[in-house]
Amino acid sequence: MKKKYFVGIDVSKQTIDVAFITQTEQQKTQPCWKVFDNNDQGFFQMKTWLQINQVPLNEDTLFVIENTGLYHRLLVKFCNKHQLQLCIENGAQVKWSLGIARGKSDKVDSRRLAVYAVRFADRLKPSSVLHEGIQAIKDLITFRNRHIVQMSSLRTHLKELKATTDLKAVKELEKIHAPLIKAIKAVIKKTEAAIIKKIEANELTKRQYRLLLSIPCIGPVTASYLIACTNAFTACSSGKQLACYCGVVPFEYQSGISIKGKYHVHKMANKNLKALLHLCAISSIKYVSEMKNYFNRKVEEGKHKMSIINAIRNKLVLRAFSVIKNDKPYVENLCKTA
Repeated sequence: MKKKYFVGIDVSKQTIDVAFITQTEQQKTQPCWKVFDNNDQGFFQMKTWLQINQVPLNEDTLFVIENTGLYHRLLVKFCNKHQLQLCIENGAQVKWSLGIARGKSDKVDSRRLAVYAVRFADRLKPSSVLHEGIQAIKDLITFRNRHIVQMSSLRTHLKELKATTDLKAVKELEKIHAPLIKAIKAVIKKTEAAIIKKIEANELTKRQYRLLLSIPCIGPVTASYLIACTNAFTACSSGKQLACYCGVVPFEYQSGISIKGKYHVHKMANKNLKALLHLCAISSIKYVSEMKNYFNRKVEEGKHKMSIINAIRNKLVLRAFSVIKNDKPYVENLCKTA
């Protein structure tokens, strides 16, 4: 009789809680649970414990974890090294799929992940390994974002002080903070240079980067974001899926005869990437005749300006996916209007 094994792992900073369920055609066992350290020694202990409990480490066993950002990196590296089938799932997806749940602990969460794996085994696919250098690019992008937020915070505070405080005192503060703001700017430039260097070091990401830059108004920062967030365009299977991830796809809100809302984009999206695409869309309206004509035409038709801008953001995402899929740079079609 064929058996399947489902392992749920709740990852925290210092420990991992592991629970597994064995399923046959007729029944499934109750989850077995144990806690290990979140390091290589703990992972080998987990491996030994699973083998003692007759859980094979092959294609019959599926591991499921939630995306925890930094904390699951060592575990992912271990699973990739030992060729274990690992699915990295969105925490919200797991929570909403299991219905109403009361209480929470690491032990309970690991069991819920194992149950989730059993219920959705037909849908789950092992997560793809990150391409070379992608994780480093992601880390550099994160640091760049933090420096930008830091600089923006300083500038905003000084600007607000001008409206409420004596100008002489504000000028003194500006003089004090000027070297810090200048230093942050320099760090941001160095970080951006390091991102480009990492991209250029790999032939695949280098090629994709050049292709994305061929699209009018998509610059180095947006191109880097697209490559990093999509794992070199392997995480999304279609342009529509990528557009949905970027938060530029409008969804219908309707129920019965009383609720007939307008189409709206959903708040669950990559907000940083969406903001960059918004800037790209604004630039394209100013400098690309095709988009400018499209924007003006839709305004004359009575469309809401923000709705038109979102449509342009969507167009840019679809073009980005298209140039990567076709492996050809963008060529403007002068005979075709937007």
